[in-house]
Amino acid sequence: MQRTYRFRIYPSDEQEEELGQWLNVCRHLYNDSLAERKEAYERDKITINYYDQANALKAAKETDERLRAVHSQVLQDVLRRLDKSFQNFFRRVKNGEKPGYPRFKSQDRFMSFTFPQSGYKIEEGKLILSKIGAIKLIQHRAIPEEGRIKTCTIKRDVDQWYVTFVVELPDMVVEKKELKSAVGIDLGLNEIATLSTGEKVENPRWLRRSEKKLAKVQRRLSRKKKGSKNRQKQKTVVAKTHRKIRNQRTDFNHKISRELVNHYDLIIFEDLKVKNMLKNPYLAKSISDASWNQLVNFTTYKAEWAGGVVELVNPNGTSQLCSGCGIEVKKSLAARTHHCPYCGLMMDRDENAALNILNRGLKKIGQGLPESITTPVEILAGESWKQEATQLVGW
Repeated sequence: MQRTYRFRIYPSDEQEEELGQWLNVCRHLYNDSLAERKEAYERDKITINYYDQANALKAAKETDERLRAVHSQVLQDVLRRLDKSFQNFFRRVKNGEKPGYPRFKSQDRFMSFTFPQSGYKIEEGKLILSKIGAIKLIQHRAIPEEGRIKTCTIKRDVDQWYVTFVVELPDMVVEKKELKSAVGIDLGLNEIATLSTGEKVENPRWLRRSEKKLAKVQRRLSRKKKGSKNRQKQKTVVAKTHRKIRNQRTDFNHKISRELVNHYDLIIFEDLKVKNMLKNPYLAKSISDASWNQLVNFTTYKAEWAGGVVELVNPNGTSQLCSGCGIEVKKSLAARTHHCPYCGLMMDRDENAALNILNRGLKKIGQGLPESITTPVEILAGESWKQEATQLVGW
C-alpha cells in the first residue's frame, strides 16, 4: 500500500537559486528530448524510446556542465516523464480519444523534479539532497517507521517549496464497520451538498468571492511591459491569488469529507460526469469552483482508511423521481420544491434527490432501507454534525 506525505521546505537563498537552476535544466532536457523525438519521426520516420535517449544522456553529460550539476537519477526521471507522455498519447490515439500530443514546457509549466530511488534522506529535521545540501523541513506528521520511501519529489508552488514522499507501507487490513448509518448526498451549486437527512452545506464559492480581487491584480498585470521585472512580480501576485483560492477550496473539502466520514458508515454520491458537464458555458465556472470530484475523492479515501464505504450511483432521474412513491414527476431546474401529485409528498427538490440517491445506494449494496433513515433526525440521535462543522468552515 502506498501513501503520500507532503511537507513544506525552506531552502536558503543559495539553495533556492540552485533548485531553480535544476528546474531549468530539467525543463530544457524535456523540451530537447521532445524535439529530438518529433524531428526523428518527421524526418526519418524513426521512433526514439526512453532507452535510446537515456544512453545518449551519458555522452551529453560529458560535454554539458549544467547536466553534470544535476543528480543523474533526476535527469533519467525527466526522460521517463516524457516517455510516459508519449505512452499516454498513443493510448488515447488507440482508444479513439482526443490525442493531445506532448507539449513543450514553458517556465510556468514545469515546476517539479523527482528523485526516483536515491539522492535524498531525512536527518535531524533536515531534508538532505545530493549536490544541494541540507534544507529546513517542517515535518508536521511522522512517516511510519515500517514505511519505505519510494520517491522524493521537489515542487515549487509560486514562491513556496514542497517535498512529496511516496511511501510504501505494509498492507493493512482495515476492519470494515457495520453499516449502521447511511446518507445520500446530492451535489449542487447553491448548496454544495444536500444530505438525505435534510441538512445542507452551503457552497462557499471561493472563486466567486475573490473575483474582484483577481480582476484587479490581472488588470495590473495587463498594464505591465512584457519581459519587464515588474511584469514578473505581478505574475507572482496573480499566481498567489489563485493559490489562495485553491487552498481554501481544498481545506473546505477536507473538513467536510472528514465530518461525513466521522458520522456515517455508508456515504452515497451520484456518479457525475463532471468533464461532460463542464462543456456547458453557463455553468462551467460554477461547477469548477464547486470541485465536486475533489470532495468525492477526499471522502472516498478517508472512508477506506476508517473502514467505511463510499458508493457511486447512476445520477439519471434522481431529481425527477418521487422518493416517496417512485413515480416520475417532471420539473424544470427553476422548480426548487418537489410536489408529488400522486402521493402528496412535498419537500425540497435537492433533499428529494438525496433520498433517491440513498435508496439507489442501499439497493446497490443489497440492503433494504433502514427504518432509522426514514426519519433523518434519528440517524444522529438528534445531534447534528453540521453544528460542529459550522465552527470550522463558517457555513
